[in-house]
Amino acid sequence: MLVVETVGRIRRERFVRGKSIKEIARDLKLSRNTVRKVLRSGETSFAYEREVQPRPKLGRWQDDLDKLLALNATKPARERLTLIRVFEELHALGYQGGYDAVRRYARVWAREHAAANVDAYVPLSFAPGEAYQFDWSHEVVLIGGVPSTVKVAHVRLCHSRMMFIRAYPRESQEMVFDAHDRAFAFFKGACRRGLYDNMKTAVDTIFVGKERGYNRRFLQMCAHHLVEPVACTPASGWEKGQVENQVGLVRERFFTPRLRVKSYDELNGLLLDRCIAYAKAHPHPEQPNHTVWEMFEAERPHLVRYVGRFDGFHAVPASVSKTCLVRFDNNKYSVNASAVGRPVEIQAYADRIVIKQDGRIVAEHARSFGRGATICDPWHYVPVLARKPGALRNGAPFKGWVLPQALERVRRKLAGSDDGDRQMAKILATVLSDGLPAIEAACAEALAEGVSSADVIINIVSRRRDPAPSFPITTPQALTLQHAPIADCGRYDSLRRMYPWSAPISST
Repeated sequence: MLVVETVGRIRRERFVRGKSIKEIARDLKLSRNTVRKVLRSGETSFAYEREVQPRPKLGRWQDDLDKLLALNATKPARERLTLIRVFEELHALGYQGGYDAVRRYARVWAREHAAANVDAYVPLSFAPGEAYQFDWSHEVVLIGGVPSTVKVAHVRLCHSRMMFIRAYPRESQEMVFDAHDRAFAFFKGACRRGLYDNMKTAVDTIFVGKERGYNRRFLQMCAHHLVEPVACTPASGWEKGQVENQVGLVRERFFTPRLRVKSYDELNGLLLDRCIAYAKAHPHPEQPNHTVWEMFEAERPHLVRYVGRFDGFHAVPASVSKTCLVRFDNNKYSVNASAVGRPVEIQAYADRIVIKQDGRIVAEHARSFGRGATICDPWHYVPVLARKPGALRNGAPFKGWVLPQALERVRRKLAGSDDGDRQMAKILATVLSDGLPAIEAACAEALAEGVSSADVIINIVSRRRDPAPSFPITTPQALTLQHAPIADCGRYDSLRRMYPWSAPISST
């Protein structure tokens, strides 16, 4: 095969120096036909291509090799066989040839099939307020000095390309609801359609085509915000390519280098600031004369009006233990002592836990995302103290209980008396009916008088309790007195003279 350096030298010897074909062939040790071919064609490079590839040993095994290669191509990337393994499979069928022939054939086969199945896409265009895209990503940050993998919810308006991101400890359904609420509150509206992948928190069943069996609670959220959900084809990320690209952009620009924060609140505040800063500093990809923020401001009037937060919780039934605890998500939470013995419903929000019984809230706690934690509210156990006041000393819920200053001083004074626990239990029980401010004020008044008795404090609360307001009575005109009565004791004496039998009987 002629290299380009040889072709260039032949042309220079002929057209610059004027040598004959015979002289060029002799000097370069080439055949005259080769020199003539270069000069007559006018080409500057030549490549040899074999028209027919002989496969003396592979020929009769070509169909079997095609089947192995086709079957291997249908498997997931992590399960595909290497060419060495394919060669071994073919060798087990009886093939006696070498590996190089299989490798060359597989390269040509892959090139032909890649050309037949090349991925090509159509650019999409969205009207203002028409659609948004939603997706999740996993990022690593340092929270309180500890490396943590956070789940980041991505929402992107398809027309203006405005983004909203928020980090959560989970990808559960209540996190999906909270992300939508916060995104729509930030956008001040929602779009008419929402594009999703087939996440389990939204889709229960995948049917043929675009038909989906959506989760009931997810449909309630969409109905609340007046959004029509649209699920993408499985493994077809290009159908929501904008948010897929946003995941890579956010990872590169927002999470590199690794963020160091103290809490999720600090992290989410930082992410929101960066979203706004990026939108104000970068041009819109289709309208380069305007920034993303300017296009977002223009799109806002076309959004569906934000109707307020959706009550986005995940409900789970639970039973209450004898120790006034319910278990949820590998943690335990306390409830009011009155709830013991009957089932309750746990409503899990993104940031808190609400526990209800017969429609009545019996507990509310900040949500814990660790494992094995016990979150107690000491006030839930106060009714139990009426029967077991000694639990005030060693009860786990009361360890480290910080009371208001006046109550704490009364507690310390009563600790030295024999019935101090019983008296303190009576004072705490009064808090449930009269409220903490009233009891704290009564304790402060009693302490000012040098008294810390429970009876005195409860008496002060009773005296301070406001009576029921009296309503004025309007006197009808017909009953209004025309002459005001005059106090005259002499009238009584005149009655005694007129009716002597009415005089009092003498004792003699």
